[in-house]
Amino acid sequence: MHSKYKVNKFKSDKLEEINDLISIEEPLEISLKYENENKSVTQLLSITMRTPGQDEDLVRGFLFNEQIIKDIKHISSIEKFGEKVGQYDLQNKILVTLNDASNVNITKIKRDFLTNSSCGVCGKSSLDALEVIKQDKTPKLEPKLSSKIIISAPDTLRNNQTEFAQTGGIHASGLFNKDGSLINVMEDVGRHNALDKLIGNALLKGQIDPNIQFITCSGRLNFELIQKILMTNIGIVIGVGAPTSLAIDLANKFDMTLIGFVKKDSYNVYTNSQKVI
Repeated sequence: MHSKYKVNKFKSDKLEEINDLISIEEPLEISLKYENENKSVTQLLSITMRTPGQDEDLVRGFLFNEQIIKDIKHISSIEKFGEKVGQYDLQNKILVTLNDASNVNITKIKRDFLTNSSCGVCGKSSLDALEVIKQDKTPKLEPKLSSKIIISAPDTLRNNQTEFAQTGGIHASGLFNKDGSLINVMEDVGRHNALDKLIGNALLKGQIDPNIQFITCSGRLNFELIQKILMTNIGIVIGVGAPTSLAIDLANKFDMTLIGFVKKDSYNVYTNSQKVI
């Protein structure tokens, strides 16, 4: 599932507005209903970010892969509920009714889902938890980046990845000055972890100055990565891959400049192109 967005594409030394297809990202709230000690229990399980479509298959696979059920025959029904919301008019809540409590791994639910979270958004207890706490917008005019700096940033990031050079299988996030110089870089097999490490270390060292800096991330940019970067008040983000629809919408809401699909002679500016010169 995808949607059209207006994008400023840099190519042949100029920015041109085009329509681009963006993969849709939306949260899905998963709840379980089952019998436990002769009582009917409805339990909010988790939230996962997904591309809408085949939601029932996603839930079946999720419950089986997470060992909450041993067989999909233990599922009595799967139904969506709640009002249709958002610009895509979607039902983002789903209720799974299980037919036998003895087939439910209740210990697994309590241990891994109610008290722990494997990724920030997925572990939130309700769709309401997706609301961004940040109230103020990012700096509107500073810094401004040239196309030369934007195009060179991913290579600079990659050239400073010591683990990537050895394995080729790890993500990175880097903190840059507006002149393109690298301040700090962190690596991890998880994109979100690499960003958390970067921000945590930069905060410890007192390195963050939103007025003269930007962040570059390997891979694509999604809602959670943008949400994390917003907390630093840094207003320009560069991603090697494409952003999701929710990442674009969130960046636009807070005047963040979102740049992606960076190649040797081109890139896309998805929001607030006034910060690109």
